Parts: sequence; C-alpha cells; structure tokens
Amino acid sequence: MKEEAVLEMLKTRRAIRAYQDKMPEKELIAKVVEAGTYAPTGMGQQSPVIVAITNKEVRNRLSQLNAQVMGRDADPFYGAPVILVVLADKQYPTYLYDGSLVMGNLLNAAHAVGLGSCWIHRAKEVFDSPEGKALLKEWGLEGEYEGIGNCILGYSAQEAPLPKPRKADYVIHVD
Repeated sequence: MKEEAVLEMLKTRRAIRAYQDKMPEKELIAKVVEAGTYAPTGMGQQSPVIVAITNKEVRNRLSQLNAQVMGRDADPFYGAPVILVVLADKQYPTYLYDGSLVMGNLLNAAHAVGLGSCWIHRAKEVFDSPEGKALLKEWGLEGEYEGIGNCILGYSAQEAPLPKPRKADYVIHVD
C-alpha cells in the first residue's frame, strides 16, 4: 500500500454508531485482531490481550454490564455483532499505553478491511466488578488485568460522519 493510501485510510476512519445485523466474515475479524497484536508495546512486553467475542449471548451479557455502569439499559455497543475486548496486565508499567495502542490498531485495521468500529469505554469498570472478574475467570484470564476498551466491530448501517475541523493549535512546531 502506498503511503498516500495509508495516510488517507488513517484520515478517513470514523467512529460508527449504527450496525447492520450481519456478522462479519471470520477472515476479516482475524485480520483486525492480528493487526491489534502488532501494536507497539513497552519494551515489546506485549502486556495486552484481546478477547474476540462473536457469541451473541456473551456479547449481550457484556453489553448489559457496560450499560449498568452508565445506569442505563440501552445497548452501548450500538448493535455491533463483534466485541473485541482489550485488557492489559497491570504488572507492566506501560500496560495502559500498550492497550491503548492495541485499540488504535484495531480501529484502523477495521476501517482498512471495510468494517465499522468504535471505541466503547467502561471496560475498566466492567472488569473491576464481580461479574466482570467472573467473565475473566471463564475466559482463563487470571492475574491483574485491567479493561482498557471495547472495540465494537461490524458492517456499518450509516454513512461515515464527516470529520470535525482540526483545531488550529493542534500542532506546535519547535524549530
């Protein structure tokens, strides 16, 4: 891919908040997840893990837990059929940054393969709860994992929103 195409891809990715009731192909999900595993991490320690959820019951359970954090009952995942939960091992000093970089790779890779995505917060609160800790145990994750974010994934049911204008003082040049 030429640099112009890569840069254009980065500039055109948007948060999608409406999804078709259609599961993405496993190959596309695998490509997005693989891109997440190549995010930079502090000293290459790879503190994050990605839990790829395509099971509808588990997805709905996670949606309910996330909504409870907000005190609401609406689906905070906007109907997206896939949830990529990013957690990171707190024993590493860069875990929060590492997990955030994984989230960025997931979001950009989703756009690159034609899928919509959005970062949904409250993973920290969900996985700090007794119900969240029980899910981690079900998934075989033991230790001090913190929820970094939920990357929702699917086929967009809307046109991508236009970008907001970039603020004038976004970049400060020091020559």
